[in-house]
Formats: sequence, C-alpha cells, structure tokens
Amino acid sequence: MDITLSAIHYVYLAFIVFIMALLIRRRDTTMICVAGIFSLGLIATETLGGSVSGIFNSFVYATKELMGTIMIISIIVAMSRVLGVTGINETMVSPLTRFLRTPAMAYWGIGIIMLISSLFFWPSPAVALIGAVLLPAALRVGLPALGAAMAMNLFGHGIALSGDYIIQGAPKLTADAAGLPVGSVMEASVPLVIVMGAVTTITAFWMMWRDLKNGTFRDGLVPAARTGDLLGSSPEAASGQAVLGPRTRRTLAAVIPSLFLADVIAMVVLNLQGGDATALIGGTAVLILIFVTLLAHRNQGLEQVTSYLIDGFGFGFKVFGPVIPIAAFFYLGDSALTELFGKQVLPAASHGIVNDLGVALANAVPLNGSVGAVTLAVVGAITGLDGSGFSGISLAGSIAHLFATAIGSGAATLTALGQVAAIWVGGGTLIPWALIPAAAICGVSPFELARRNLKPVLIGLAVTTVFAMFLI
Repeated sequence: MDITLSAIHYVYLAFIVFIMALLIRRRDTTMICVAGIFSLGLIATETLGGSVSGIFNSFVYATKELMGTIMIISIIVAMSRVLGVTGINETMVSPLTRFLRTPAMAYWGIGIIMLISSLFFWPSPAVALIGAVLLPAALRVGLPALGAAMAMNLFGHGIALSGDYIIQGAPKLTADAAGLPVGSVMEASVPLVIVMGAVTTITAFWMMWRDLKNGTFRDGLVPAARTGDLLGSSPEAASGQAVLGPRTRRTLAAVIPSLFLADVIAMVVLNLQGGDATALIGGTAVLILIFVTLLAHRNQGLEQVTSYLIDGFGFGFKVFGPVIPIAAFFYLGDSALTELFGKQVLPAASHGIVNDLGVALANAVPLNGSVGAVTLAVVGAITGLDGSGFSGISLAGSIAHLFATAIGSGAATLTALGQVAAIWVGGGTLIPWALIPAAAICGVSPFELARRNLKPVLIGLAVTTVFAMFLI
C-alpha cells in the first residue's frame, strides 16, 4: 500500500497541527478553519473563485452532515422547556434523586446507564433519552453539567462505541479490512476496551473532583444554557400561563418515560439503529411537546407550540454555530474534498487526505510489536480526526494486517487497538463537532468538553497501547 503525499496533504496536516495547538490554548479556531478551507480550495481548483465558493459550499456540506444531530438536540431541548415550565420535569426526576444522591453517584450512575443504552442503540439516541430524564436530577445533587456531559460522552461515545459488541458495526469494518473473523477482533478488543474505559473515566472523574475541590473547575456552560435553562425553564416560551394540577403532573411524569421506554422496545423489536432510532425518539419528543403544551396552555397552546420550537431551534443553532466551520474543514479530510472540488484533486489510489496520512505514517516506521502497537494507535487517532470515528477504521484494519504479517502475530490485537483509538478520538470524545450530542443536551461548550476529555483520553490511549504491547 503506497501513497504519494502531495501539497494538499501537507497543507491539511499543517492546519490540523495549528488548530489543535489553538484548541489546547483555548483559543477560537473558526478563522483558522476558514483559512484552511480557502487554502485547500485554492490548491484543489487553482482558481480564486473556486476557493472562495468552496468556503460557502463546505459550510453547506457540514450543515447537511450535522442536520440530524441539530434537529434531535433542538427538539429534545424544546420538549424539556415545556416539561420544566409545567413542573413535569420536577415530578419526573424526583424519584431518581434517591439513587443519584451525590455528584459522584450521579457521574457513575449516568455513565453506566449511558454505557448500557449505547451498546444497544448507539450513543446519539441514548444521549437524547438519558439527557432528557437524568440530567436535571444530576444537576440537583451538585454534578456540574460539564461533568454529566463527560460521563455521557466517555461511557457512550467512548467505551460503548469503541467495543460496539451488540450492533457490531465497528468490529465488522475492521475485521473485514484485516481479513479476520469478527469474533476474533471482538474478543481481542475486550481487554483493550476495559483498560481504556477504566483509565479514562477514572482519570476524568479524579480531575473533575480535584478541580471542584480547588475551585478551579470551569462549568463550560454556553450563554444560552444557564442552569435554569437546563432544567427546562425559558422566559420566552413560558410567557403564556402554563398550569397543570398535581395529579396531571404525576400522570404525565409516569407516561412520558413510559413512551421513551416504548421507543426502546420498538428499537429492539424493529432493529432500529443510528438515524432510525434517533428519528423515533425525535418524533416522540415532538408529540409529547405538542400534547403537553396544548394541555397546559389551553387557548394559547397553538402559539406556544411554535414558541417552544423556536426556543429549541434557537438553542440548537446557537450551540452548533461555532462548530460548523470547524467541521467543514475536517470533512475535507474525507469524502467532502472530492465532492466539493472534483475527483481529480487527489491521486487515483487515494482514500482521502486523512487516510493517506495514516498510510504514509505506517509506511515510514519500522515493523516490530512495540512500534506496531504505537503506530496503530497513532494511525487510528489520525483517521479519527475527521470526526466520524468510523471512516478510518477500515484503514486501521488494513494496516494491522500488514503489520501482523511482518511481525508474525498479533493481528486481532493490532486491529482492535486501531479501532479503539479511532473511535475514542473521532467517535465523539475529542473532536468538538463529534461530541456535540452530549455537549448540547447538557448545554455546555463542545470545545470545553473536548478540553476536559483531552488529558484523560490521551492517558488512556497511552496506557492501552502499552498494555496491547504485552498482548501481541
């Protein structure tokens, strides 16, 4: 597998390094991403008009890719508004406070529930379900919204998605690319997922707890999501009188979780996954929003339904606004580049800029067990930079096959390691636009969430890579 890197590869890599440096320094990267898009467009089209148009077209492309997530977040937030205004949220979550009595119990409780849910339905639908029900309870016992987002993110988009033992989308892709049975890759990934998950979540919790005690913890709340908003209150949407009797609130507090439970059962029976599962939850949330609003606001119900939806969409787009330019740049590392600028931009053997960089790295290092483990972890992390986590895991499987052939052992372990690294980085724990579901549901900045996750995930990857060396 031989890939010749061109100027466009090196320019993309230079901007990645620049962007990551700015993120670490807590600086805004929107302007740099636009400059990167412009530069890539100029190289690809060799025309000023093509590069300028490419900026707008890349924004449109990124918005299309993110629209499903924007919609589900906006709808869940709109529903949460009316539940908070009517007091249903308060009634619904009060029993949970018996189990989530402390910030620590809330962190681990939300994480474990998120892990179990994500194994069956993937993280994005699980975030919508858990955020709507458990987040208010966690906030009431003192867990910061950013801490709740970390728990959802690390357990769901990290542990559950990197193993993917129920749906088996990730191990199927990597196993096929490596020429191995799916079962062998899943078996090899179990100890790696356990080590990675344990190290990362414990480290993240310890760092959060230390900063809370020292008074240095940054809440990361976006301006549109102060604590009152997270609990469902909204001055704009609540301008009409919303009155429900205690018995009605208790009834709806039991019915609404039951409806989401029915969604879960339907997902299992009908084998709904990914976007289909998210759509079911979103449609249910819309119907709940309409019914509760009409019941609570009566004569003003028609207008208030629109008001709540506007409130939800305003929140969603305010959260996603800073992310779209960054996502637009990183999508150019995958299929967006040829789609926006033509198929002749990259060499015929190319599989996208990000994947080409991963192949070049693999070809540049010597082959032995230790170097192979480090290389697969780095290659997996690099291919995850496009924010999907899945686009590069086939490449990780292919490179693992090459390394294992040269070394003479460790094919399944190397394949699983590349899979774990790619999904932890790109699946939603480090790349800001990939972890938007958890950040938006909790009302925190995705950039602040990425910064909180950075050290725990890097420490986890380092420990897991060393651990994998002993398994090869």
